[in-house]
Amino acid sequence: SDVGSQKERVVTEEEWLEKWEMGNIGFHKEEGHPLLQKYLDVLLNGRSGLRIFFPLCGKAVEMKWLADMGHSVVGVEISEQAVKDFFSEHSLPYCEEPVPEISGAKMFQSTSGNISLYCCSIYDLSSSIIGKFDGVWDRGALIAVNPCDRQRYASLMISLVEKNSSYLLVTVSYDPNKHKGPPFYVPESEIKSLFG
Repeated sequence: SDVGSQKERVVTEEEWLEKWEMGNIGFHKEEGHPLLQKYLDVLLNGRSGLRIFFPLCGKAVEMKWLADMGHSVVGVEISEQAVKDFFSEHSLPYCEEPVPEISGAKMFQSTSGNISLYCCSIYDLSSSIIGKFDGVWDRGALIAVNPCDRQRYASLMISLVEKNSSYLLVTVSYDPNKHKGPPFYVPESEIKSLFG
């Protein structure tokens, strides 16, 4: 498949942090994502009290929405500002602690205990640190991951899900020759080869 000039494109952690610092976060949805509401039944599959993972979570409002429904939410985000903004914008008290297994990483947890956000690179995480999940809401993570890291990302995500889990994935479709990304164009054939 033709991914244009995107195959070689690399966005650094510094660039993502700068987007948050400058408020250049057009990818953030204040009202939550309509596709999650539309496909919530698919994610939950009639189950309650799930562990739901938000890769590259930013300050996604859906985290509070799902936690308020009784689910346990875990997210990972490189920007500490995004994580702190999430808690302050929802007036949620939280505590902050280091993650012993990951140098420099922090975990921010709501005092109610049902929302835990890790501030580190997603590639520093593993199921031995954060456990496994019943559901994943991948709203903008795969399309934000550098194309050269997609296989690594998909392998990590597969290692983090339980056998009967649901994985909701949102991508974007456009001509990759006209936009350098992110968001990156990920053709459906590649999604199938990554996730099976």
